[in-house]
Parts: sequence; structure tokens; C-alpha cells
Amino acid sequence: MTALLALEDGRVFRGDAFGATGTVTGEICFNTSLSGYQEVLTDPSYFGQIVAMTNPHIGNYGVNVLDEEAHGPQVRGFVIEELSELPSNWRSEESLDSYLRRNGVPGIQGVDTRALTKHLRQAGAMKACLTTDQMSEADAVQRAVKGDGVVGMDFVREVTPKQAYDWDPADAESRPWKLASGAGGVGELRDPVGNVFGFLPPARHRVVAYDFGMKRNILRDLRQRGLSVRVVPADTSAEDVLAMDPDGIFLSNGPGDPAALDYIHKSVRALLGKKPIFGICLGHQILGYALGGKTFKLKFGHRGGNQPVKDLRSGKVSITSQNHGFAVDADSLPSDAEVTHVNLNDGTVEGLRSKSMPVFSVQYHPEAAPGPHDAAYFFDQFADLIAESKGGR
Repeated sequence: MTALLALEDGRVFRGDAFGATGTVTGEICFNTSLSGYQEVLTDPSYFGQIVAMTNPHIGNYGVNVLDEEAHGPQVRGFVIEELSELPSNWRSEESLDSYLRRNGVPGIQGVDTRALTKHLRQAGAMKACLTTDQMSEADAVQRAVKGDGVVGMDFVREVTPKQAYDWDPADAESRPWKLASGAGGVGELRDPVGNVFGFLPPARHRVVAYDFGMKRNILRDLRQRGLSVRVVPADTSAEDVLAMDPDGIFLSNGPGDPAALDYIHKSVRALLGKKPIFGICLGHQILGYALGGKTFKLKFGHRGGNQPVKDLRSGKVSITSQNHGFAVDADSLPSDAEVTHVNLNDGTVEGLRSKSMPVFSVQYHPEAAPGPHDAAYFFDQFADLIAESKGGR
């Protein structure tokens, strides 16, 4: 079956269909990660978007339930150059084609993703239509033009949980995955398939995490630092959060336009100075608004596992995992807000902190999944900040 990818500016790509059938529209973006396509597919930050992978060979190690960052795919469509129809990996439970078909996500392969990526870099992010239906190129382009983009969209309401819950109260999902070695170490667990999970420390502090579209690996990383987590919906008031008496507050990643989230800006603004706060990605942008700043849309965004970021305080450069289409405007920030990290490709803001309150954030993803682990230390910094706020306890 053939498939068609049409951009709103009239550029059209043809290819072969895989996954589900049908027609979808949304903003198209590209991700430069060499692996981790399942984590990309299941990241709620991609809600409302069609994702193209620049790595030409996708699907070679299949998919498995442990690597999902949410329950099932969150993207509207998937664009690749070549699909591996016979996955080969001991952890594989299903082929990518079957996984997308079962979850209702259409895909297109045989696309020149290098040409597509170069076009988006030059022309900027735009809306697109991906269809497996019988449709003319002109009609597909019009579908793209009339479809929803990202600017002005509150997609957080679509992905945030309906009710608050405690993450992993039985400590069954947070243990770090490890490579098997020898007889194993103290505290290791092995499942029947052969996955090995390492030691999990006792919970020392309690955190309330706003879920704007949170990846599961963030929750795992928080728990692995000794933080028990109460997850709350995006519209939870500051009063309700403070009534839970947490030791710290976490602001998660998520989809859509941060400028459209006034109700969240208000809640976070009311929490400033009350508890230690740490934000990631959309949480970083929301914190920027709460501190008095604004955001702007990037031409084509940062999405991949190879983004260089410089810590302005130490001079250290980290290679980071990123997924965002908006950035905090440095010139809009008040004097109390300090820019701590910048992107070395375009100079945009990658980290913030308050000079007077225990509050900090990063634009990128220290939990990786997928990507490098250069920035994992931010979770330790958050745990240390909470301990310091409690007098070292």
C-alpha cells in the first residue's frame, strides 16, 4: 500500500505505508537520535506531531513494553526511510509495524528523510498530512493547511492524568535496568525474560510531580534518588499541592505551546519560594513564565540525542537529549532569574535558576530515554537541594 506525506507549503513525499491505515495531520518534526525510536514514539511531548527519524534504518530491534515512556504511542504519524521487518533482539516482543498497526498510528517508509530534514531546517516547522487513503496531492496539502499545528495549543490537557496517584508504591517499576554480568550483585533482580534490575535505595523525601505529559524514565530517576513521588494532574492548584506538604515539587515535560498554559503559570508562580522546585523541558518553560519571562517558537526545534549544552558557571559542555519546539526568551527574564546553561548550536537558553529561591530547571532531558546520560546529575542536585532545605536530613 502506498502512502503520501504532504507539507502545508506544497512539498510532497511518496512512499510505502506501514503501521495503521488512515489520514492524520499535525506539525511535522525530525529527531536525530540514532536509536530509541520506541521511546520517541511513546514520549507524550510529541502529542499532536508527526515525527520523522533521520536515522535511515528503523525497527531493527523491535519494541518491548519495558521501554515505553507512556502507555502506547503518542505521535500522530511516523516517517522513516527504511523499515526493518524482521527485528533481531532478545528483548523484542513485537515488530514496529505490528506495534503501530495495533495502536492506530500510520507510518510511511521509503521517504528521503535527509531531503525532508533539510527542507524543514530551511523552511521551518510546519503542518503536514500523512495519509494511506486514496487522495490527490492537492487535497493532502489542503488537509495539512487546515490541520492543527502547535502554536497556541494546550495539548497538556490531552495527556495529563485525570487523577493524582502515587508512583510505584511497591518499588516494582523503578529499579535501574542493567546489563547482566556474572552471578549478579547484591540487591539485583532478574525477570523470567532475562532483564536485570539493580538496587533501589529507600525513599528519604516526598515529591509532588506535576504531570504535563511526563516520561516514565523521569519517575524512575526520581525514585532512584530516594524520592517517593505523588503525581498530580496539570490543573492541580498550588493550595492543593502545598496541602500535601511535599519536600519538593517537580515540573515535567509535555506537549504544546507553553504560552497557552496560563492556569499552570499561575499555580507554579504561587509555589515559588515555598518548596524546592525542579523543572524539565516544558516544566522549564513554565518556570520561565512563573519567574516573569516568556517563550518563543524555534524555527525547527531541538530533537535528538546530540545537542551540545554549556554550563556557564563551570564551562563544562554536555551532550544532551532534547525534544522541544519552544525556548525561553533570555531578554524577557527578570534580574532574579539567572541563565545557567546555553545551547552551543544557537545560543538559546537551556537552564535557569532563581538567585533568591531554591528553584532551577533545564530545557533538555537528563533522564535521556533515549540519549546520553551526561546530564543525569540534575536529579542528584534536586535530591541534594531538598535535603539542604530540610536541614541536611
